[in-house]
Amino acid sequence: MTDKRPQIIIIVIFLVGFVLLAKLFSIQVLDDSFTKKAERNAVQRIVDHPYRGLIYDRNGKLLVYNNPIFDLMVVPKEFALEDTTRFLEIFKIEKEELEERYEAARKYSWVKPSILKKQISTTDFAKIQDYLIDYPGLFITTRSVRSYPEPIGSHALGYIGEISGRALERDTTDYYKQGDYVGLSGMERYYESLLRGVKGAKYKMVNVRGIDKGPFKDGIYDTASVEGLNITSTLDMDLQKYGEMLMQGKTGSVVAIEPKTGEILSMISAPFYNPNDLTGADFGKNYQALNSLPTKPLFNRPIMAMYPPGSIFKIVQSLIGLQEGILFPETTFACNRSLVACHNHPSPVNLFGAIRNSCNPYYHQAFRRMINQEVSSNTYKDTEIGLTAWKEKVEKFGLGSALGMDMSGELGGSIPSSQYYDKVYGEGRWKYSTIYSLSIGQGELQVTPLQMANLAAIFANKGYYYTPHLIKAVNGDPDEIPAKFRERHNVGVDAKHFDLIQDAMAEAIYGTAARAVIDDIVLAGKTGTAQNPHGEDHSVFIAFAPKDDPKIAIAVYVENAGWGGRAAASTASLMIEKYLRGEVLREGLQEYVLAGDFIY
Repeated sequence: MTDKRPQIIIIVIFLVGFVLLAKLFSIQVLDDSFTKKAERNAVQRIVDHPYRGLIYDRNGKLLVYNNPIFDLMVVPKEFALEDTTRFLEIFKIEKEELEERYEAARKYSWVKPSILKKQISTTDFAKIQDYLIDYPGLFITTRSVRSYPEPIGSHALGYIGEISGRALERDTTDYYKQGDYVGLSGMERYYESLLRGVKGAKYKMVNVRGIDKGPFKDGIYDTASVEGLNITSTLDMDLQKYGEMLMQGKTGSVVAIEPKTGEILSMISAPFYNPNDLTGADFGKNYQALNSLPTKPLFNRPIMAMYPPGSIFKIVQSLIGLQEGILFPETTFACNRSLVACHNHPSPVNLFGAIRNSCNPYYHQAFRRMINQEVSSNTYKDTEIGLTAWKEKVEKFGLGSALGMDMSGELGGSIPSSQYYDKVYGEGRWKYSTIYSLSIGQGELQVTPLQMANLAAIFANKGYYYTPHLIKAVNGDPDEIPAKFRERHNVGVDAKHFDLIQDAMAEAIYGTAARAVIDDIVLAGKTGTAQNPHGEDHSVFIAFAPKDDPKIAIAVYVENAGWGGRAAASTASLMIEKYLRGEVLREGLQEYVLAGDFIY
Protein backbone atom coordinates (compact mmCIF):
# COMPACT_ATOMS: atom_id res chain seq x y z
CA MET A 1 0.00 0.00 0.00
CA THR A 2 1.23 3.40 -0.96
CA ASP A 3 2.08 5.70 1.97
CA LYS A 4 -0.26 8.79 1.67
CA ARG A 5 1.11 10.65 4.69
CA PRO A 6 3.38 12.98 2.69
CA GLN A 7 0.43 13.99 0.52
CA ILE A 8 -1.73 14.69 3.56
CA ILE A 9 1.02 16.79 5.12
CA ILE A 10 1.40 18.78 1.88
CA ILE A 11 -2.36 19.36 1.70
CA VAL A 12 -2.47 20.51 5.36
CA ILE A 13 0.46 22.87 4.79
CA PHE A 14 -1.23 24.21 1.67
CA LEU A 15 -4.52 24.78 3.51
CA VAL A 16 -2.82 26.49 6.45
CA GLY A 17 -0.86 28.67 4.07
CA PHE A 18 -4.03 29.56 2.17
CA VAL A 19 -5.82 30.52 5.40
CA LEU A 20 -2.88 32.66 6.47
CA LEU A 21 -2.68 34.37 3.07
CA ALA A 22 -6.44 34.99 3.09
CA LYS A 23 -6.23 36.47 6.58
CA LEU A 24 -3.27 38.63 5.58
CA PHE A 25 -5.15 39.83 2.49
CA SER A 26 -8.15 40.66 4.63
CA ILE A 27 -6.07 42.60 7.12
CA GLN A 28 -3.99 44.49 4.58
CA VAL A 29 -6.53 45.08 1.81
CA LEU A 30 -10.08 44.56 2.94
CA ASP A 31 -9.90 45.68 6.59
CA ASP A 32 -8.54 49.21 7.02
CA SER A 33 -9.02 49.34 10.82
CA PHE A 34 -5.30 48.85 11.44
CA THR A 35 -4.52 51.53 8.89
CA LYS A 36 -6.88 53.89 10.64
CA LYS A 37 -5.30 53.11 14.00
CA ALA A 38 -1.93 53.93 12.56
CA GLU A 39 -3.24 57.09 10.94
CA ARG A 40 -4.60 58.33 14.25
CA ASN A 41 -1.05 58.86 15.38
CA ALA A 42 -0.38 61.03 12.33
CA VAL A 43 -3.77 62.70 11.84
CA GLN A 44 -5.11 65.45 14.04
CA ARG A 45 -8.83 66.17 14.29
CA ILE A 46 -9.42 69.85 14.90
CA VAL A 47 -12.91 70.94 15.91
CA ASP A 48 -14.20 73.94 13.98
CA HIS A 49 -16.31 75.80 16.54
CA PRO A 50 -19.18 77.75 14.96
CA TYR A 51 -19.92 81.39 15.61
CA ARG A 52 -22.89 81.85 17.92
CA GLY A 53 -25.90 83.64 16.50
CA LEU A 54 -26.08 87.39 16.97
CA ILE A 55 -28.74 89.09 19.09
CA TYR A 56 -30.41 92.31 17.95
CA ASP A 57 -32.89 94.65 19.59
CA ARG A 58 -36.41 95.11 18.22
CA ASN A 59 -35.23 97.91 15.90
CA GLY A 60 -32.30 95.99 14.41
CA LYS A 61 -29.58 97.44 16.66
CA LEU A 62 -26.85 94.98 17.59
CA LEU A 63 -26.92 93.89 21.24
CA VAL A 64 -24.53 90.90 21.22
CA TYR A 65 -21.81 89.92 18.74
CA ASN A 66 -18.79 87.59 18.62
CA ASN A 67 -15.16 88.38 19.29
CA PRO A 68 -12.51 85.87 18.13
CA ILE A 69 -10.24 84.30 20.74
CA PHE A 70 -7.68 81.50 20.51
CA ASP A 71 -6.98 78.33 22.47
CA LEU A 72 -3.44 76.90 22.60
CA MET A 73 -3.72 73.12 22.11
CA VAL A 74 -1.17 70.44 22.97
CA VAL A 75 -0.66 66.84 21.81
CA PRO A 76 1.33 65.29 24.72
CA LYS A 77 3.09 62.60 22.62
CA GLU A 78 4.65 65.23 20.37
CA PHE A 79 5.33 67.95 22.94
CA ALA A 80 8.74 68.42 24.55
CA LEU A 81 10.49 71.35 26.22
CA GLU A 82 14.20 72.11 26.36
CA ASP A 83 14.01 75.62 27.80
CA THR A 84 11.01 75.87 30.13
CA THR A 85 11.79 79.40 31.28
CA ARG A 86 11.78 80.73 27.71
CA PHE A 87 8.48 78.94 27.00
CA LEU A 88 6.83 80.42 30.08
CA GLU A 89 7.94 83.93 29.06
CA ILE A 90 6.75 83.62 25.47
CA PHE A 91 3.36 82.12 26.21
CA LYS A 92 2.71 84.09 29.43
CA ILE A 93 1.83 81.03 31.49
CA GLU A 94 2.75 80.14 35.07
CA LYS A 95 4.85 77.04 35.64
CA GLU A 96 2.26 75.50 37.97
CA GLU A 97 -0.48 76.05 35.41
CA LEU A 98 1.66 74.53 32.64
CA GLU A 99 2.37 71.43 34.70
CA GLU A 100 -1.26 71.06 35.75
CA ARG A 101 -2.62 71.46 32.20
CA TYR A 102 -0.03 69.16 30.65
CA GLU A 103 -0.66 66.44 33.22
CA ALA A 104 -4.42 66.71 32.63
CA ALA A 105 -3.83 66.45 28.87
CA ARG A 106 -1.70 63.30 29.35
CA LYS A 107 -4.39 61.67 31.47
CA TYR A 108 -7.02 62.50 28.85
CA SER A 109 -5.06 61.18 25.86
CA TRP A 110 -1.43 60.74 24.84
CA VAL A 111 -2.20 61.38 21.15
CA LYS A 112 -5.34 63.59 21.17
CA PRO A 113 -5.13 67.39 21.57
CA SER A 114 -6.14 69.15 24.80
CA ILE A 115 -6.24 72.81 25.83
CA LEU A 116 -2.96 74.08 27.28
CA LYS A 117 -3.98 77.74 27.53
CA LYS A 118 -7.43 79.07 26.69
CA GLN A 119 -8.98 82.34 25.61
CA ILE A 120 -5.91 84.06 24.24
CA SER A 121 -6.77 87.51 22.90
CA THR A 122 -6.07 88.61 19.33
CA THR A 123 -3.29 90.89 20.58
CA ASP A 124 -1.59 88.15 22.58
CA PHE A 125 -1.97 85.66 19.74
CA ALA A 126 -0.10 88.03 17.41
CA LYS A 127 2.81 87.96 19.87
CA ILE A 128 3.12 84.16 20.01
CA GLN A 129 2.17 82.89 16.56
CA ASP A 130 5.73 83.10 15.15
CA TYR A 131 7.04 80.88 17.96
CA LEU A 132 4.59 77.99 17.44
CA ILE A 133 6.80 76.31 14.82
CA ASP A 134 9.52 75.93 17.46
CA TYR A 135 7.31 73.74 19.65
CA PRO A 136 6.11 70.46 18.12
CA GLY A 137 2.77 69.31 19.42
CA LEU A 138 1.36 72.85 19.81
CA PHE A 139 -1.24 74.40 17.56
CA ILE A 140 -4.01 77.01 17.76
CA THR A 141 -7.78 76.63 17.48
CA THR A 142 -10.11 79.56 17.06
CA ARG A 143 -13.40 80.16 18.82
CA SER A 144 -15.30 83.23 19.96
CA VAL A 145 -16.56 84.98 23.07
CA ARG A 146 -19.48 87.37 23.36
CA SER A 147 -19.08 91.15 23.21
CA TYR A 148 -21.55 93.96 23.78
CA PRO A 149 -21.44 97.30 21.95
CA GLU A 150 -23.55 98.80 24.75
CA PRO A 151 -22.97 97.46 28.30
CA ILE A 152 -26.69 96.97 29.02
CA GLY A 153 -29.29 94.24 29.41
CA SER A 154 -27.02 91.90 31.35
CA HIS A 155 -29.78 89.95 33.11
CA ALA A 156 -32.02 89.66 30.06
CA LEU A 157 -29.29 88.69 27.60
CA GLY A 158 -27.36 86.43 29.96
CA TYR A 159 -23.84 85.12 29.53
CA ILE A 160 -21.95 82.05 28.28
CA GLY A 161 -19.24 80.04 30.01
CA GLU A 162 -17.45 76.71 30.01
CA ILE A 163 -19.80 73.77 30.40
CA SER A 164 -19.70 72.05 33.78
CA GLY A 165 -19.09 68.36 34.39
CA ARG A 166 -22.64 67.92 35.66
CA ALA A 167 -24.07 69.54 32.52
CA LEU A 168 -21.90 67.25 30.38
CA GLU A 169 -23.36 64.22 32.13
CA ARG A 170 -26.89 65.48 31.43
CA ASP A 171 -26.18 66.16 27.74
CA THR A 172 -28.11 63.49 25.84
CA THR A 173 -27.31 65.02 22.43
CA ASP A 174 -23.57 64.26 22.69
CA TYR A 175 -22.99 67.74 21.24
CA TYR A 176 -20.79 69.13 23.97
CA LYS A 177 -17.27 68.15 24.97
CA GLN A 178 -15.12 69.23 27.87
CA GLY A 179 -14.01 72.84 27.37
CA ASP A 180 -17.01 73.82 25.21
CA TYR A 181 -18.93 77.03 25.94
CA VAL A 182 -22.64 77.08 26.60
CA GLY A 183 -25.31 79.62 27.54
CA LEU A 184 -25.54 79.81 31.33
CA SER A 185 -28.25 82.42 31.90
CA GLY A 186 -30.80 84.68 30.22
CA MET A 187 -31.54 84.39 26.52
CA GLU A 188 -28.16 82.76 25.97
CA ARG A 189 -29.29 79.78 28.04
CA TYR A 190 -32.94 79.55 26.98
CA TYR A 191 -32.12 79.75 23.25
CA GLU A 192 -28.86 77.79 23.40
CA SER A 193 -30.04 75.28 20.77
CA LEU A 194 -30.70 78.11 18.29
CA LEU A 195 -27.65 80.22 19.04
CA ARG A 196 -24.93 77.55 19.29
CA GLY A 197 -24.77 76.46 15.63
CA VAL A 198 -23.28 73.16 14.38
CA LYS A 199 -19.66 72.13 14.89
CA GLY A 200 -17.40 71.24 12.00
CA ALA A 201 -14.13 69.30 11.93
CA LYS A 202 -10.88 69.43 9.97
CA TYR A 203 -8.33 66.62 9.69
CA LYS A 204 -4.68 67.37 9.01
CA MET A 205 -1.54 65.29 8.60
CA VAL A 206 1.43 65.92 10.86
CA ASN A 207 4.86 64.33 10.83
CA VAL A 208 6.65 62.85 13.84
CA ARG A 209 7.66 66.36 14.95
CA GLY A 210 4.10 67.57 14.81
CA ILE A 211 4.65 69.78 11.79
CA ASP A 212 1.59 70.37 9.65
CA LYS A 213 1.82 68.41 6.38
CA GLY A 214 -1.52 69.51 4.93
CA PRO A 215 -5.09 68.18 4.94
CA PHE A 216 -5.71 64.47 5.40
CA LYS A 217 -6.79 62.79 2.13
CA ASP A 218 -7.30 66.18 0.50
CA GLY A 219 -9.92 67.15 3.08
CA ILE A 220 -12.60 64.68 2.00
CA TYR A 221 -13.53 64.05 5.63
CA ASP A 222 -13.59 67.74 6.61
CA THR A 223 -16.93 69.31 7.56
CA ALA A 224 -17.65 73.01 7.78
CA SER A 225 -19.19 74.51 10.89
CA VAL A 226 -22.60 76.17 10.61
CA GLU A 227 -23.03 79.40 12.52
CA GLY A 228 -25.91 79.77 14.96
CA LEU A 229 -29.20 81.45 14.14
CA ASN A 230 -29.57 85.17 14.73
CA ILE A 231 -32.22 86.29 17.18
CA THR A 232 -34.15 89.54 17.19
CA SER A 233 -35.10 90.31 20.76
CA THR A 234 -38.10 92.34 21.89
CA LEU A 235 -35.89 94.74 23.85
CA ASP A 236 -35.66 98.38 22.90
CA MET A 237 -31.98 99.29 23.26
CA ASP A 238 -32.62 103.01 23.81
CA LEU A 239 -35.32 102.40 26.42
CA GLN A 240 -33.19 99.79 28.20
CA LYS A 241 -30.20 102.11 28.28
CA TYR A 242 -32.28 105.01 29.59
CA GLY A 243 -33.93 102.88 32.27
CA GLU A 244 -30.58 101.59 33.51
CA MET A 245 -29.37 105.18 33.77
CA LEU A 246 -32.39 106.03 35.96
CA MET A 247 -31.87 102.95 38.16
CA GLN A 248 -28.14 103.52 38.62
CA GLY A 249 -27.25 103.27 42.30
CA LYS A 250 -30.66 101.88 43.27
CA THR A 251 -32.01 98.44 44.09
CA GLY A 252 -35.12 97.21 42.33
CA SER A 253 -36.71 96.24 39.03
CA VAL A 254 -38.25 97.71 35.91
CA VAL A 255 -40.26 95.63 33.45
CA ALA A 256 -41.96 97.26 30.45
CA ILE A 257 -44.22 95.26 28.11
CA GLU A 258 -46.01 95.94 24.83
CA PRO A 259 -49.55 94.96 25.95
CA LYS A 260 -50.91 93.80 22.61
CA THR A 261 -48.13 91.24 22.08
CA GLY A 262 -46.51 90.47 25.45
CA GLU A 263 -43.15 91.59 24.07
CA ILE A 264 -40.80 92.81 26.80
CA LEU A 265 -39.51 96.26 25.88
CA SER A 266 -37.21 96.66 28.85
CA MET A 267 -36.13 94.38 31.68
CA ILE A 268 -33.91 95.90 34.34
CA SER A 269 -32.55 94.34 37.49
CA ALA A 270 -30.70 96.82 39.69
CA PRO A 271 -27.94 96.76 40.63
CA PHE A 272 -26.73 95.47 37.27
CA TYR A 273 -23.29 94.69 35.87
CA ASN A 274 -21.37 95.27 32.65
CA PRO A 275 -21.95 92.11 30.54
CA ASN A 276 -18.48 92.53 29.03
CA ASP A 277 -17.07 91.59 32.46
CA LEU A 278 -18.34 88.02 32.06
CA THR A 279 -16.47 87.27 28.85
CA GLY A 280 -12.95 86.18 27.99
CA ALA A 281 -10.15 84.89 30.18
CA ASP A 282 -11.23 86.90 33.25
CA PHE A 283 -14.69 85.33 33.40
CA GLY A 284 -14.00 83.23 36.49
CA LYS A 285 -12.32 86.01 38.45
CA ASN A 286 -15.01 88.57 37.59
CA TYR A 287 -17.84 86.16 38.32
CA GLN A 288 -16.49 85.43 41.78
CA ALA A 289 -16.09 89.15 42.45
CA LEU A 290 -19.68 89.92 41.39
CA ASN A 291 -21.07 86.94 43.27
CA SER A 292 -19.42 88.04 46.51
CA LEU A 293 -20.89 91.55 46.52
CA PRO A 294 -23.59 92.12 49.19
CA THR A 295 -25.71 94.00 46.62
CA LYS A 296 -26.15 90.75 44.63
CA PRO A 297 -25.82 92.15 41.09
CA LEU A 298 -26.19 88.64 39.61
CA PHE A 299 -29.61 88.19 41.22
CA ASN A 300 -32.33 88.55 38.55
CA ARG A 301 -34.92 90.60 40.45
CA PRO A 302 -37.63 90.91 37.75
CA ILE A 303 -38.25 87.15 37.81
CA MET A 304 -36.81 86.08 41.18
CA ALA A 305 -37.55 88.83 43.71
CA MET A 306 -40.91 88.50 45.43
CA TYR A 307 -42.81 91.27 47.21
CA PRO A 308 -46.32 91.97 48.47
CA PRO A 309 -48.19 93.71 45.62
CA GLY A 310 -49.59 96.35 47.97
CA SER A 311 -52.40 98.64 46.86
CA ILE A 312 -52.02 97.67 43.20
CA PHE A 313 -53.75 94.41 44.10
CA LYS A 314 -56.91 96.42 44.83
CA ILE A 315 -57.49 96.59 41.07
CA VAL A 316 -57.61 92.78 40.90
CA GLN A 317 -60.01 92.73 43.85
CA SER A 318 -62.25 95.27 42.11
CA LEU A 319 -62.40 93.26 38.88
CA ILE A 320 -63.20 89.98 40.63
CA GLY A 321 -65.93 91.70 42.65
CA LEU A 322 -67.46 93.26 39.51
CA GLN A 323 -67.39 90.00 37.55
CA GLU A 324 -68.96 88.01 40.39
CA GLY A 325 -71.71 90.59 40.94
CA ILE A 326 -70.53 91.23 44.47
CA LEU A 327 -69.40 94.77 43.71
CA PHE A 328 -71.01 97.38 41.45
CA PRO A 329 -69.85 100.85 40.41
CA GLU A 330 -72.25 102.33 42.95
CA THR A 331 -71.22 100.03 45.82
CA THR A 332 -70.32 102.37 48.66
CA PHE A 333 -68.48 101.88 51.96
CA ALA A 334 -67.37 104.30 54.63
CA CYS A 335 -63.66 104.83 55.20
CA ASN A 336 -63.83 103.18 58.61
CA ARG A 337 -60.30 103.44 60.00
CA SER A 338 -61.15 101.27 62.97
CA LEU A 339 -60.96 98.34 60.51
CA VAL A 340 -57.61 99.25 58.93
CA ALA A 341 -55.50 102.40 58.65
CA CYS A 342 -56.01 104.80 55.75
CA HIS A 343 -54.98 108.28 54.65
CA ASN A 344 -57.20 111.35 54.49
CA HIS A 345 -59.79 111.44 51.72
CA PRO A 346 -63.58 112.02 51.40
CA SER A 347 -65.83 109.36 52.92
CA PRO A 348 -67.85 107.35 52.07
CA VAL A 349 -66.62 106.32 48.61
CA ASN A 350 -67.99 104.25 45.75
CA LEU A 351 -65.79 101.87 43.72
CA PHE A 352 -64.40 104.63 41.50
CA GLY A 353 -63.50 106.69 44.56
CA ALA A 354 -61.98 103.68 46.30
CA ILE A 355 -59.58 103.14 43.41
CA ARG A 356 -58.81 106.82 43.00
CA ASN A 357 -58.12 107.32 46.71
CA SER A 358 -56.75 103.83 47.37
CA CYS A 359 -59.10 103.38 50.32
CA ASN A 360 -58.00 100.52 52.57
CA PRO A 361 -61.24 100.19 54.62
CA TYR A 362 -63.27 99.97 51.40
CA TYR A 363 -61.37 96.85 50.30
CA HIS A 364 -61.45 95.40 53.79
CA GLN A 365 -65.25 95.41 53.60
CA ALA A 366 -65.44 94.47 49.91
CA PHE A 367 -63.13 91.49 50.40
CA ARG A 368 -65.25 90.28 53.32
CA ARG A 369 -68.23 90.15 50.96
CA MET A 370 -66.23 88.07 48.49
CA ILE A 371 -64.98 85.62 51.10
CA ASN A 372 -67.96 85.30 53.49
CA GLN A 373 -70.95 84.64 51.26
CA GLU A 374 -72.76 82.59 53.91
CA VAL A 375 -72.67 79.37 51.90
CA SER A 376 -72.09 77.63 55.23
CA SER A 377 -73.46 78.35 58.70
CA ASN A 378 -69.98 77.62 60.07
CA THR A 379 -68.01 80.87 59.84
CA TYR A 380 -64.67 79.08 59.62
CA LYS A 381 -65.89 76.75 56.87
CA ASP A 382 -67.53 79.65 55.04
CA THR A 383 -64.20 81.51 54.98
CA GLU A 384 -62.40 78.42 53.74
CA ILE A 385 -64.87 77.92 50.87
CA GLY A 386 -64.72 81.60 49.93
CA LEU A 387 -60.93 81.75 49.97
CA THR A 388 -60.62 78.66 47.74
CA ALA A 389 -63.00 80.14 45.15
CA TRP A 390 -61.26 83.52 45.33
CA LYS A 391 -57.80 81.96 44.86
CA GLU A 392 -58.88 80.28 41.61
CA LYS A 393 -60.04 83.63 40.21
CA VAL A 394 -56.82 85.42 41.24
CA GLU A 395 -54.66 82.78 39.58
CA LYS A 396 -56.27 83.52 36.20
CA PHE A 397 -54.47 86.89 36.34
CA GLY A 398 -51.13 85.07 36.01
CA LEU A 399 -50.43 85.14 39.74
CA GLY A 400 -49.38 82.30 42.03
CA SER A 401 -47.29 80.45 39.43
CA ALA A 402 -44.58 81.25 36.88
CA LEU A 403 -45.86 82.93 33.72
CA GLY A 404 -43.53 80.83 31.56
CA MET A 405 -41.38 83.52 29.96
CA ASP A 406 -38.29 82.55 27.97
CA MET A 407 -35.86 82.57 30.86
CA SER A 408 -34.92 79.92 33.40
CA GLY A 409 -35.28 80.56 37.12
CA GLU A 410 -38.61 82.40 36.99
CA LEU A 411 -40.47 82.21 40.29
CA GLY A 412 -44.24 82.28 40.62
CA GLY A 413 -44.89 84.21 43.80
CA SER A 414 -47.54 82.96 46.19
CA ILE A 415 -51.32 83.13 46.58
CA PRO A 416 -52.11 81.53 49.98
CA SER A 417 -54.54 78.63 50.06
CA SER A 418 -56.84 77.17 52.69
CA GLN A 419 -54.33 74.37 53.15
CA TYR A 420 -51.66 76.93 53.94
CA TYR A 421 -53.73 78.51 56.72
CA ASP A 422 -54.73 75.07 58.02
CA LYS A 423 -51.05 74.28 58.38
CA VAL A 424 -50.25 77.56 60.14
CA TYR A 425 -53.28 77.95 62.41
CA GLY A 426 -54.90 74.53 62.43
CA GLU A 427 -57.95 73.28 60.53
CA GLY A 428 -61.09 75.20 61.45
CA ARG A 429 -59.15 77.71 63.54
CA TRP A 430 -58.93 80.67 61.16
CA LYS A 431 -61.47 83.02 59.59
CA TYR A 432 -61.75 86.35 57.79
CA SER A 433 -60.16 88.34 60.60
CA THR A 434 -57.06 86.15 60.13
CA ILE A 435 -56.63 86.89 56.42
CA TYR A 436 -58.05 90.39 55.93
CA SER A 437 -54.59 91.81 55.05
CA LEU A 438 -54.98 90.06 51.67
CA SER A 439 -57.69 92.61 50.86
CA ILE A 440 -55.09 95.34 50.32
CA GLY A 441 -52.31 93.24 48.79
CA GLN A 442 -50.36 92.53 51.96
CA GLY A 443 -49.97 89.53 54.25
CA GLU A 444 -48.96 86.28 52.59
CA LEU A 445 -49.38 87.54 49.01
CA GLN A 446 -46.17 87.49 46.98
CA VAL A 447 -45.64 88.57 43.36
CA THR A 448 -42.68 89.19 41.07
CA PRO A 449 -42.09 92.46 39.18
CA LEU A 450 -42.70 90.55 35.92
CA GLN A 451 -46.15 89.51 37.16
CA MET A 452 -46.92 93.12 38.12
CA ALA A 453 -45.98 94.36 34.65
CA ASN A 454 -48.19 91.64 33.21
CA LEU A 455 -51.06 92.90 35.41
CA ALA A 456 -50.58 96.35 33.89
CA ALA A 457 -50.82 94.74 30.43
CA ILE A 458 -54.04 92.95 31.46
CA PHE A 459 -55.60 96.23 32.62
CA ALA A 460 -54.51 97.86 29.35
CA ASN A 461 -55.94 95.02 27.22
CA LYS A 462 -59.22 94.87 29.14
CA GLY A 463 -58.90 91.30 30.27
CA TYR A 464 -56.26 89.29 28.43
CA TYR A 465 -52.50 88.88 28.12
CA TYR A 466 -49.84 87.10 26.11
CA THR A 467 -47.05 85.36 28.01
CA PRO A 468 -44.27 87.96 28.36
CA HIS A 469 -41.26 87.07 26.23
CA LEU A 470 -37.91 88.33 24.96
CA ILE A 471 -37.84 86.82 21.46
CA LYS A 472 -39.34 88.63 18.47
CA ALA A 473 -37.92 86.74 15.47
CA VAL A 474 -35.44 84.01 14.50
CA ASN A 475 -33.26 84.85 11.48
CA GLY A 476 -35.73 87.62 10.73
CA ASP A 477 -38.80 85.34 10.74
CA PRO A 478 -41.38 86.23 13.45
CA ASP A 479 -43.25 82.96 12.81
CA GLU A 480 -40.30 80.98 14.20
CA ILE A 481 -40.80 82.11 17.79
CA PRO A 482 -42.34 79.52 20.17
CA ALA A 483 -46.09 79.14 19.59
CA LYS A 484 -46.90 79.60 23.28
CA PHE A 485 -45.99 83.27 23.00
CA ARG A 486 -48.79 83.82 20.48
CA GLU A 487 -51.43 82.21 22.69
CA ARG A 488 -53.96 84.60 24.20
CA HIS A 489 -54.88 84.14 27.88
CA ASN A 490 -58.20 85.49 29.15
CA VAL A 491 -58.54 86.27 32.85
CA GLY A 492 -62.25 85.56 33.07
CA VAL A 493 -63.46 89.16 33.50
CA ASP A 494 -65.72 90.82 30.92
CA ALA A 495 -64.15 93.71 29.02
CA LYS A 496 -66.96 96.08 30.03
CA HIS A 497 -65.77 96.04 33.65
CA PHE A 498 -62.40 97.51 32.67
CA ASP A 499 -63.84 100.85 31.52
CA LEU A 500 -64.43 102.00 35.09
CA ILE A 501 -61.05 100.61 36.16
CA GLN A 502 -59.14 102.43 33.43
CA ASP A 503 -60.95 105.71 34.11
CA ALA A 504 -60.26 105.44 37.84
CA MET A 505 -56.59 104.60 37.24
CA ALA A 506 -56.22 107.64 34.97
CA GLU A 507 -57.81 109.84 37.63
CA ALA A 508 -55.73 108.28 40.42
CA ILE A 509 -52.55 109.66 38.86
CA TYR A 510 -53.57 113.17 39.88
CA GLY A 511 -54.24 112.05 43.45
CA THR A 512 -51.47 109.66 44.48
CA ALA A 513 -48.85 110.14 41.75
CA ALA A 514 -49.03 113.72 40.49
CA ARG A 515 -45.34 113.59 39.51
CA ALA A 516 -46.23 110.96 36.90
CA VAL A 517 -48.51 113.25 34.88
CA ILE A 518 -47.29 113.76 31.29
CA ASP A 519 -48.59 116.63 29.17
CA ASP A 520 -50.52 115.41 26.12
CA ILE A 521 -50.23 111.72 27.15
CA VAL A 522 -53.06 110.20 29.18
CA LEU A 523 -51.53 107.82 31.68
CA ALA A 524 -53.44 105.23 33.72
CA GLY A 525 -51.62 103.97 36.79
CA LYS A 526 -51.71 102.82 40.39
CA THR A 527 -49.25 103.38 43.19
CA GLY A 528 -48.37 100.84 45.83
CA THR A 529 -46.23 100.60 48.92
CA ALA A 530 -44.90 97.12 49.61
CA GLN A 531 -44.33 96.66 53.31
CA ASN A 532 -40.76 95.81 54.30
CA PRO A 533 -40.14 94.57 57.86
CA HIS A 534 -36.38 95.05 57.44
CA GLY A 535 -36.36 98.78 56.72
CA GLU A 536 -38.03 101.43 54.60
CA ASP A 537 -40.97 100.20 52.52
CA HIS A 538 -40.57 99.52 48.80
CA SER A 539 -41.94 102.02 46.27
CA VAL A 540 -44.20 100.37 43.66
CA PHE A 541 -46.02 101.71 40.60
CA ILE A 542 -47.70 100.17 37.56
CA ALA A 543 -49.10 102.04 34.57
CA PHE A 544 -50.01 101.87 30.90
CA ALA A 545 -50.22 104.54 28.20
CA PRO A 546 -51.74 106.04 26.18
CA LYS A 547 -54.92 105.12 28.04
CA ASP A 548 -57.15 104.69 24.97
CA ASP A 549 -54.55 102.92 22.80
CA PRO A 550 -51.96 101.38 25.12
CA LYS A 551 -48.50 100.82 23.65
CA ILE A 552 -46.55 100.29 26.86
CA ALA A 553 -47.35 98.75 30.23
CA ILE A 554 -44.81 99.03 33.02
CA ALA A 555 -44.07 98.00 36.59
CA VAL A 556 -41.38 99.63 38.73
CA TYR A 557 -40.08 98.53 42.12
CA VAL A 558 -37.55 100.69 43.95
CA GLU A 559 -36.55 99.05 47.19
CA ASN A 560 -36.40 101.04 50.44
CA ALA A 561 -37.69 104.16 48.68
CA GLY A 562 -40.98 104.57 50.55
CA TRP A 563 -44.21 105.79 49.00
CA GLY A 564 -44.98 104.57 45.47
CA GLY A 565 -45.89 108.03 44.19
CA ARG A 566 -42.29 109.18 44.45
CA ALA A 567 -39.50 106.88 43.22
CA ALA A 568 -41.46 104.24 41.29
CA ALA A 569 -44.08 106.54 39.71
CA SER A 570 -41.46 109.08 38.64
CA THR A 571 -39.23 106.42 37.08
CA ALA A 572 -42.12 104.78 35.24
CA SER A 573 -43.41 108.11 33.94
CA LEU A 574 -40.01 109.06 32.53
CA MET A 575 -39.63 105.70 30.78
CA ILE A 576 -43.12 105.98 29.26
CA GLU A 577 -42.27 109.44 27.96
CA LYS A 578 -38.96 108.19 26.56
CA TYR A 579 -40.65 105.31 24.74
CA LEU A 580 -43.63 107.21 23.33
CA ARG A 581 -41.89 110.50 22.48
CA GLY A 582 -38.35 109.30 21.88
CA GLU A 583 -37.07 111.98 24.26
CA VAL A 584 -37.63 113.30 27.77
CA LEU A 585 -38.67 116.92 28.19
CA ARG A 586 -39.09 116.95 31.98
CA GLU A 587 -35.47 117.48 32.99
CA GLY A 588 -36.41 118.46 36.54
CA LEU A 589 -38.15 115.12 37.17
CA GLN A 590 -35.23 113.28 35.62
CA GLU A 591 -32.80 115.02 37.96
CA TYR A 592 -35.07 114.14 40.90
CA VAL A 593 -34.93 110.43 40.00
CA LEU A 594 -31.19 110.45 39.34
CA ALA A 595 -30.53 112.08 42.72
CA GLY A 596 -32.41 109.24 44.44
CA ASP A 597 -33.36 111.20 47.55
CA PHE A 598 -36.88 109.77 47.91
CA ILE A 599 -37.22 109.52 51.69
CA TYR A 600 -38.03 112.85 53.36
